[in-house]
Amino acid sequence: MVRILLNAFIFFLPAITHGQAAEELVLKVKEKFDKVNDYEAKGKMKMNVTFIKAPVATVKVYYKKPDKLKINNESGISLVPKGSINISIANIIANAAECDIIDAGKEEKTQWRVVKLLPRNEAADIVLSTLYIDEQLLLIRKTRTTTKENGTYELEMTYGKYAEYGLADKVIFSFNTKDYKLPKGVTFDYDDGTKKEESKDKLKNKKGKVEISYSSYAINKGVPDSIFK
Repeated sequence: MVRILLNAFIFFLPAITHGQAAEELVLKVKEKFDKVNDYEAKGKMKMNVTFIKAPVATVKVYYKKPDKLKINNESGISLVPKGSINISIANIIANAAECDIIDAGKEEKTQWRVVKLLPRNEAADIVLSTLYIDEQLLLIRKTRTTTKENGTYELEMTYGKYAEYGLADKVIFSFNTKDYKLPKGVTFDYDDGTKKEESKDKLKNKKGKVEISYSSYAINKGVPDSIFK
């Protein structure tokens, strides 16, 4: 049913839609990511969720083609929402060949090209990904991904010295706190002094953010599969 509605939406997109041009743009963006077989990145992670006080943590992020991604912080606990760990730019763009690619014009404020990826496999967890692409620099500036099981997630990227690989210096990951679950055995203090159960309703329909600022990447140096177990 969801796919039928999305197809209907796509059918009635205005005349600015140019499927071939969008496919070419996505292919050019993908060429940057194709340079990266794996990486190990170091950085700082800051979590901003209403009522939860969590310290800034030192993290290591590991990636390996085609879709392996892992975040480790100094405490050994990942605060990224369950089910979202593989929603990264690299994974989204890697699966573009398995999607219908739709050109939705440009975002008025930024003039970034808006491209929608609609997976052809109806069993896929991802329902729709929307990419906001800087055409001049061939960089994805923002994404919005809707899933069947884990809600909608947004990524915002700021680039610097690793832009030639399509890798961001800073990533802001946004999600709805309604479905957020703390890792098993983990507790946090709440700003207003209430207990988790009392604050649960207050978290509904709020935005949570995880911000990672990278200090360095080790690209194509080899990352063993054992890292991802």
